[in-house]
This record gives sequence, C-alpha cells and structure tokens, in this order.
Amino acid sequence: MSSTTLDEKLLAILVCPQDRGPLMFVDDCLYNPRLHRKYRIEDGIPVLLVDEAVGVDDDEHRRLIAAADDPS
Repeated sequence: MSSTTLDEKLLAILVCPQDRGPLMFVDDCLYNPRLHRKYRIEDGIPVLLVDEAVGVDDDEHRRLIAAADDPS
C-alpha cells in the first residue's frame, strides 16, 4: 500500500520531462514505462528532473507494471 498519495487531477497533467508522455504512479514514485525511468516524490512533491530519474532494469520494469495493474 502506498504511503504517498497524489491528487488525481495533478497526476493527470504530469508528464515525463524527457519524452513528455504520461507517467504512472506506482510504489510511491512516478514511472515512465516507455523509457524505464522512475522519478521520486519527496514530501508529496514530484521531482521531475531528468538528471534525478533512476533507470530500471527489465525485471524491475515488469514488477512496476504488475504493481500498477494490481493496486491492492
């Protein structure tokens, strides 16, 4: 269960700063599945800086996608 929450309206307008595509909110971070990069959220504020994004490997990508599909 996520301890961080984001307003649905905010989430709807946030985009990846690198490819301008939509982001997924999963595991208390924002994730770009197209680039396999995730952005942290600090004190409820998304840190959407390309240099601060963390790349994920294929296993982590699959885990994040599965977690997004199963919000329980």
